Amino acid sequence: MSRLVLFNKPFQVMCQFTDDQARKTLADYIKVPGVYAAGRLDYDSEGLLALTDDGKLQHKIANPKNKMLKTYWVQVEGIPDDASLRALAKGVKLKDGLTKPAKVKLISEPQNLWPRTPPIRERKLIPTQWLLLSIKEGKNRQVRRMTAAVGHPTLRLIRYSIGDWMLDELKSGQYQVLDM
Repeated sequence: MSRLVLFNKPFQVMCQFTDDQARKTLADYIKVPGVYAAGRLDYDSEGLLALTDDGKLQHKIANPKNKMLKTYWVQVEGIPDDASLRALAKGVKLKDGLTKPAKVKLISEPQNLWPRTPPIRERKLIPTQWLLLSIKEGKNRQVRRMTAAVGHPTLRLIRYSIGDWMLDELKSGQYQVLDM
């Protein structure tokens, strides 16, 4: 039987078990031997990370060819207008090509959101807005580059779900183990 670990990765934690720069890693939180991250979540992003001891499951989760939907809560600078939302939904031209269409909508700040340490930088004269954004590919820093391309830089990025797996009640730094 294989194991799947669902982890709510805090801000500024590396998605690996070792680091030669003394940054926090998965080893500081996860005490399950033999599991490895299925995909990545950037150092400055938070939220759901899946780990497993099953190579086939790891490939299914991480490989963009499998088109597993990943959904994010994204706090952006400014309030995106309809044109910006349509551009994100249609696909955004980045240096490495056009992104696939995304599902995107404006949302209120997510319920039960934990504080981020350190907090995001806020500017008094520029409001922020939360988006619910879902993609099926995983280009490097894709969500951040997409929102920047439409004029709304990402201030905070939290992965809420991978396929049918969700953060649910996992607090930042907590994990749960599922038998598959």
